[in-house]
Order: sequence, then structure tokens, then C-alpha cells
Amino acid sequence: MVSTLYPQIRDILRAHGCEFIRQGKGSHEIWRSPISNKYFSVPVTVKVKPTANAILRQAGIERRI
Repeated sequence: MVSTLYPQIRDILRAHGCEFIRQGKGSHEIWRSPISNKYFSVPVTVKVKPTANAILRQAGIERRI
């Protein structure tokens, strides 16, 4: 079974000042980035690195998993 990358994503987002806004539909959460000043969704079930990195890019974070 493939483990989820969500805990890593969450920790990186918090370290860069992103804030959890609300629970979205299904397994998604809505976050806001102070860097990009945008709202974006984060699925709790992220299992592949390209998807995790795309989420970080949406937040304006250069770091990659």
C-alpha cells in the first residue's frame, strides 16, 4: 500500500505560514497561502510526489518533496 504524503505537505504548508481555512468536499481541505495570496485545495489522499509538488507550487513554495 502506498502511504499518503499529506502529513509532509501539511507540515511544509504550515512552516511557510499557510493556513487551513475549512474542510472542502470529500477528502479535500481548503488552505490559503500568504505567499501567493491564493486559496487552494489539498486532498488528504495525496499519494504521488508530482501532485504534492503541484500543491506546493500553487502555494508559491519552491520546496519539493
